[in-house]
Amino acid sequence: MILLQDLGLENSVDAVHNAATKAFGINWYDGAGFMEMLLRFLFLFVIVWFIVHFLYYRKTHRRDYFFTLILLSVSIFFLIYLLGSVKVKIGFALGLFAIFGILRYRTETIPVREMTYMFSVICLSVINALADTMSFAELAVPNLAIAGLIWLFEAFVLRGNLSSKLILYDRIELISPERREDLIEDLQKRTGLKITKVKVGSVDFLKDSAILKIEYETDGVPTSHVNNTLKIPRYEWEEVKETN
Repeated sequence: MILLQDLGLENSVDAVHNAATKAFGINWYDGAGFMEMLLRFLFLFVIVWFIVHFLYYRKTHRRDYFFTLILLSVSIFFLIYLLGSVKVKIGFALGLFAIFGILRYRTETIPVREMTYMFSVICLSVINALADTMSFAELAVPNLAIAGLIWLFEAFVLRGNLSSKLILYDRIELISPERREDLIEDLQKRTGLKITKVKVGSVDFLKDSAILKIEYETDGVPTSHVNNTLKIPRYEWEEVKETN
């Protein structure tokens, strides 16, 4: 160092070192910060992958929402984590919930099940991105709690393998409550499904037709999302009232 001072090169060495570690005031590499971000991301990704792949996709086989849930979680995590220094943490996180609650991807009505999974992965992403003062042991509690509850309901509470389907029905004389058994028998004969419940929607007496929502057993076979997303033309689905 004395030799460098004598030669007048100390300032030059410092300048080269600063240029090597920073560009326009930004660090090229921060080892501690990079490792923390990487570990938090990997931890989040493992939890989200387990929820989406093993709990959601294996039951629904919907590739569109598989892609949406994974990408949504990753995007929100990095967006919030990298903006964590900005003093808008809580407001920004709550704003994301408000945006998705209002927009709901207006191009398509998202079913309640998919909305629940979507808010779950958003919640996990926000928690893992903002909980910078928590240890990984503390961070594991909300992550495992959410994943565990989803697994519990999917594996035990909701394992009845029931699905639903909208039907445009032509024999409206059978929709009256006193003919419920005849209605179910006719629907089972014509659809080949083991129907457990029938709900009646709008009724068109001019065309002798009604919109029914049937619930049936699937015997463990994954159901198609078309059952609940396909719209019947020229009919607006009204509030469905269960007939006794």
